[in-house]
Amino acid sequence: MRYFELSDQVAEGIWFLGHPLDAQGQELDDPWQFRVGVPAHFKGQVRFPVDVKGEARDYSHAAFSTPVVNAKLAALFQELAPNDVELIPVEVDSCVGPYFILNAIRAIPCVDAEESSEVAYWTEEDGIPEKVGTLSFISGMRIDPSKVGGAKVFRPSEWEVSLIVSEDIKDAMERAGITGAVFEAVTGPPTFDPVRRAETKRRGELWNQARYARAAVWRGLGTLSDDFYIPPVVGGPWPAKSQHWIAIRRPDGHMLIVTDGLSDPFSDVLDRPTAGFGLELAIETPEPLGEVWKSWPVHLLERVAYEVAEFEKLRVTLANGTLSMEVDGVGMPETLVTSEGRVAVLIGMETDSLPSRFTLPGGEVRLLTVKVLMPAELTWLLRQGRGAAAELIRHFKAAGEGHLSRSWRQPVVS
Repeated sequence: MRYFELSDQVAEGIWFLGHPLDAQGQELDDPWQFRVGVPAHFKGQVRFPVDVKGEARDYSHAAFSTPVVNAKLAALFQELAPNDVELIPVEVDSCVGPYFILNAIRAIPCVDAEESSEVAYWTEEDGIPEKVGTLSFISGMRIDPSKVGGAKVFRPSEWEVSLIVSEDIKDAMERAGITGAVFEAVTGPPTFDPVRRAETKRRGELWNQARYARAAVWRGLGTLSDDFYIPPVVGGPWPAKSQHWIAIRRPDGHMLIVTDGLSDPFSDVLDRPTAGFGLELAIETPEPLGEVWKSWPVHLLERVAYEVAEFEKLRVTLANGTLSMEVDGVGMPETLVTSEGRVAVLIGMETDSLPSRFTLPGGEVRLLTVKVLMPAELTWLLRQGRGAAAELIRHFKAAGEGHLSRSWRQPVVS
């Protein structure tokens, strides 16, 4: 029997379903429960908002990679794998159903790490003791079919994010013309290139050296917690083509958000450690943020970091001092948004409460603060011209504001 990883088609014009809600419209406390290989513990009505409007598919993933199927596909799974799945009725906003969460209720230890293309494991240096020795990354996954038994739908217990189906399930879905499903083989001969695998291993070693060294710096600034998790983004102009952020609760209760990868080693340099762009960005606020990853400081830092990573001229300017810039104000607090729909920041203001530099195996890294400006302060900056940033910093210090960012305060200049 051959097996395949089942995932959803991602393309422009296809709908995307959001965070699962209960009957009262509140977000479920544990949205991951439908993708860990056990029966779901929430037994109430589940509803999905349509976050991105588009064409519906027979098979699709909602937020948190929750598989959602229509009645046609639900009937197929009920017929072919009744003991392997739980079909949970759900409502989808403004869409005629029925729809179901497809919850695989079996988790089987079956990953063949030696035959998989690339694997990485959590280590003690990652600071998450309960994950040490478990998979942190895998690509080109292969499983050992001799360990599967009679299961037709399951999740590998070592890598529960993957949903695996048997070949007869795949064939039945293709015969039925099911839309939205993508299949990738997880059995059969491995497809990796030994040279590429060695390069990937070396690249991972260099990245881990930088990551562990930065983690020691971040832990020295406050408390890191799973409650502060910010989802990473693959791709983009960062040195390692992967974007990460860390949230840190400071001893005084402030929340500090930092980029965690602008100083990663460049992905195409394997003969020595490098420190990427030689900088990381930090924004600190005394305001309560609720769900950190949805908060305005995180979104603001994402936009600023993208600009800094994308444009070398900005990094050159920062090497010589501070920099003021504007980014898109969509979703930002109205008090911060200019009449042109932008939000302004000042990058590089020094503070005694954060280290200005730290050292990685690849070299020295600058930690640059990002301070959000009130619209009136941006107007003043533009009117004053050359040398105005230094004067504005003096006003901030005199007012006791320092490098902290707030969604509202009195401007320090007029």
